[in-house]
Amino acid sequence: MNWKFKNLFSFPAFKKTTILFLGVVFFFVSALGVSAQKRFSKTYPASKNVRLQLLNRTGTVEVEGWDRAEVKISADIESSATVIAPQNLSGTIYINLVKDNQGRNDVGYANFKIKVPYSSSVDIETLMGNLIVNNIGGGLVRAHITSEGDITLTNISAGAVSAENTIGNIFFDGEIRSSGIYRFTSTRGDINLRIPIDSSFRLIATAPSSRNIALGPFSSGNMRFFGDGRRVVGQASDGSASLTVTNQRGSISFIRR
Repeated sequence: MNWKFKNLFSFPAFKKTTILFLGVVFFFVSALGVSAQKRFSKTYPASKNVRLQLLNRTGTVEVEGWDRAEVKISADIESSATVIAPQNLSGTIYINLVKDNQGRNDVGYANFKIKVPYSSSVDIETLMGNLIVNNIGGGLVRAHITSEGDITLTNISAGAVSAENTIGNIFFDGEIRSSGIYRFTSTRGDINLRIPIDSSFRLIATAPSSRNIALGPFSSGNMRFFGDGRRVVGQASDGSASLTVTNQRGSISFIRR
């Protein structure tokens, strides 16, 4: 009897049952992992001059202007426990994942795709991840990454633009408005600015470690290099706008738009 009991586990039928059981367990665990993810979607009516203010923890945030009088927020969220609670207050859409998930350790990635009216102001910030803003012509575009991630701003005609990260590239493609204020700051990465040749601005560009400042189409203007190439100060056209570019360890390049 004892011998038969011990050798029962060596029979092929038992092995097949064991394999089948483990397969069911694996499928069940995998299904739980997939179901832990969730998608958020919400649409708000908005005026043409709405302001979007978003603070994310980790993930990509993509904002695009369109010709509808509404804000559409979509997000793919890694953890089902993550709370997204937008507020629409006095013409401003607030999204603050840091505040809404205070004390939670399982927030995970939250990747946003947001549509706003073209003339909106956009103020987005994340601890880590890429920030993308496209087709915005409101009063302000601000993109700030605390640690690592790329910032891409395309078809921008805002009166004030600020882009700042620590590690990552910054790309700006847009207009320089008269009397506008434009500031681009990075510690390590490349900053590329694609602007019209007839842009008017006062420039302070600083690259203390790399000394890599390429003025491109603006090299023949009233520009002067200082500190063995560490800084450029000068003016393009009548200098109506203010443009400040600082890159501690990377390059600064101007490209004709």
